[in-house]
Amino acid sequence: MDNKAFDNERYLREQTEAILERVRRFDNKLYLEFGGKLLFDYHAARVLPGYDPNVKMRLLQQLRDKADILLCIYAGDIERKKIRADFGITYDSDAMKLIDDLREWEIEVLGVVITRYDNQPAAKLFKNKLERRNVPVYTHRFTKGYPTDIDAIVSDEGYGANEYVPTEKPLVIVTGPGPGSGKLATCLSQLYHDYRHGAHSGYAKFETFPIANLPLKHPVNVAYEAATADIRITTSSTLSTSRPTEKRWSITTAMSRCFPSSGESSKRSPAKRPHTVPLRTWG
Repeated sequence: MDNKAFDNERYLREQTEAILERVRRFDNKLYLEFGGKLLFDYHAARVLPGYDPNVKMRLLQQLRDKADILLCIYAGDIERKKIRADFGITYDSDAMKLIDDLREWEIEVLGVVITRYDNQPAAKLFKNKLERRNVPVYTHRFTKGYPTDIDAIVSDEGYGANEYVPTEKPLVIVTGPGPGSGKLATCLSQLYHDYRHGAHSGYAKFETFPIANLPLKHPVNVAYEAATADIRITTSSTLSTSRPTEKRWSITTAMSRCFPSSGESSKRSPAKRPHTVPLRTWG
């Protein structure tokens, strides 16, 4: 009998259940920041033998009738022609490719948010290119007071000054190429506008690694740490460090159930794990 190191079908079932349960907590409106790669996630596949590198796209496909998709991209990355190390293409090209990839999976993008936009020439060209393809584009400028002046940030001059993105479905997936694309700020801007309109929407973060409800020394978290050694990320620092205005949590329960336990290392140790509740929410 073949043993599965990672059960993709169980992962899809349990992640779908966990996400939809969180949607129901917030008047059926949840902004889910989606971290990591949607397609060709070979990093996760190296850490979890048997993991389908495209399983997250399969998850989105299952949720497409209940979800709107927003892409975020930082205007400065467009202007600097920042390159994705894994594919060797610029971030703006990657965003266009992601839109095409999503359409191949029969998933439509609601719109693109260009964050920290300041009329940069390359960002304006990118905006025009998207609009010629009939992709709605929204621009968010630098948030006043960010990240220290909370009163300014959470005001009509802060998050309230950002363009609101109308959404129709109960789940809004917010993703984008690479880190620092403005996904969190976009979610919080949407929450602010919803609050001003009397809607009690919520926020959560979907992240593959680290798996926070497993001990730091569990083989999976050790493998994750080893796989990211070249970029100097450690599991302990990722789990225990959060900036005051950027608290991030993970969907982890479903993830931890999708591979076999490993003896003593699978026993939980809350004292070592600051964040033990799966898919915690802000909103």
